[in-house]
Amino acid sequence: MATRKINPTSPGQRGMVKADYQEITTSTPEKSLLKPLKKHSGRNNTGRITCRHRGGGVKRAYRVIDFKREKFGVPATVKTIEYDPNRNVRISLVFYADGEKRYILTPEGINVGDVILSGPDAPVQNGNAMPLDLIPLGTLVHNVELIAGRGGKMVRAAGNSAQVMAKEGNYVTLKMPSSEMRMVRKECMATIGVLGNSEYKNLTWGKAGRKRYLGIKPTVRGVTMNPCDHPHGGGEGKTGPGGHPKTPWGKPALGYKTRKKGKASDKLIVRRRKKSR
Repeated sequence: MATRKINPTSPGQRGMVKADYQEITTSTPEKSLLKPLKKHSGRNNTGRITCRHRGGGVKRAYRVIDFKREKFGVPATVKTIEYDPNRNVRISLVFYADGEKRYILTPEGINVGDVILSGPDAPVQNGNAMPLDLIPLGTLVHNVELIAGRGGKMVRAAGNSAQVMAKEGNYVTLKMPSSEMRMVRKECMATIGVLGNSEYKNLTWGKAGRKRYLGIKPTVRGVTMNPCDHPHGGGEGKTGPGGHPKTPWGKPALGYKTRKKGKASDKLIVRRRKKSR
């Protein structure tokens, strides 16, 4: 993927950077792999907003992605590379030798006409999926399962990859994109290669409307609110938080650990990720 700058013909376009979509081979998705995607505007099953600043956005259909890659030993040919409005990585439509069609995440270096394979007998090459136990040390992988048979849950964003670092007993140690070192069962499946569309991080929205297309609404600062609406609110003129920054519900906003104790996967973390601050 490459990016292109937009001519500054208006204030909204000044500084805007878009994708050029050169790698996209078709604009028509496979109808048999589409599902309706209902909007919830950040509300849970009781109708209460649990994720603020969500709503609106462009209507879109969900593309059914094959995260499991369980068709072992059946070769598949890449037919198209498509844009997916539900994720920042491109997807590929593959035709299996038995006639089935599926979508997969597109790794770097995959082109139309390439043949991919999954299973223990698959060679170690870009786009092939196999158990972690059979992947050589140092290999970069993506779409990694956390529990065998449930499909890839980790390393699915554009430009990301995990590295196979060590094998011991029933576990394989991976270095995650966040620099966290984590152990995963050796039976879990992973796909070889780095996910494409790595230039996504270089895009610049340029105007507020492009965030609204994505269904993201504006965020109001707490210091501009009234005291009844936010702990930072109130005061005469411009005032600061008046203490440690807090969430709208009074919890510390910086440095406060929210991870629940006793999580089953805690014992599998060898080294925590580096702090971003």
